[in-house]
Amino acid sequence: MIDIHSHILPGVDDGAQTEEDSLAMARQAVEQGIHTIIATPHHKNGNYENERDTIITHVGILNDLFAKEDIPLEVLPGQELRINGQIIEDIGRGEILALNKTKYLFVEFPSTSVPRYATQMLFDIQVAGYTPVIVHPERNRQLLEHPGQLYEFVRNGALTQLTAGSVIGKFGKNIQKFTHQLIEANQTHFIASDAHNITNRGFYLDEAFQEVKNSFGNEYYYLLLENSQLLVDNMNVNKMEPEMIRKKKFLGLF
Repeated sequence: MIDIHSHILPGVDDGAQTEEDSLAMARQAVEQGIHTIIATPHHKNGNYENERDTIITHVGILNDLFAKEDIPLEVLPGQELRINGQIIEDIGRGEILALNKTKYLFVEFPSTSVPRYATQMLFDIQVAGYTPVIVHPERNRQLLEHPGQLYEFVRNGALTQLTAGSVIGKFGKNIQKFTHQLIEANQTHFIASDAHNITNRGFYLDEAFQEVKNSFGNEYYYLLLENSQLLVDNMNVNKMEPEMIRKKKFLGLF
């Protein structure tokens, strides 16, 4: 499997703090069946700043460490970018790092709200040549209360990534229910770990994909698995065709 969202780089944000933490996370990832992982440290979230060149350097160091320790896990560079009004300017300055240097760019909202300028910024990101991927929308309070807003983002070209822990209930029943509704309504395109450590914020990726297979069938299971590979390869991701979407109301949207 490929995990497109992790905080495995040591000492750069609230994920792994030491190389030993990174090694422990890598071993847990391999046990889950993960062979490739994108390191996506926080950037401009009010606490951490991790610019493009710094991340690429750290990823190289971590790959050398894993090779030395005989851990069969490849780390690719990425960034979890908190939405802000300077994104386009920062792209021009070379500070922003898309996932594995592709056209796919992680965009994070604050946990309780969605900025009023989000619609325009997501559009501007697309005009700049990138596809925004909204991370863990199921854990955003405003989107939980107003899912129609996420529907509009997706309809206008944004993609979304759900957290594996949310799929299996690690963030509570309400978030799990919303997560399942998003999958059923074809409002998501990726599942990733957002792993920070091996204790309370582990990977859970294998369990999440098994839950998808059991609850939504093989088609969703293989589509979501393949999308991570397509993203890494900078290819267009799969989306469910309209006739394949379950004809159930999604919180009044359909």
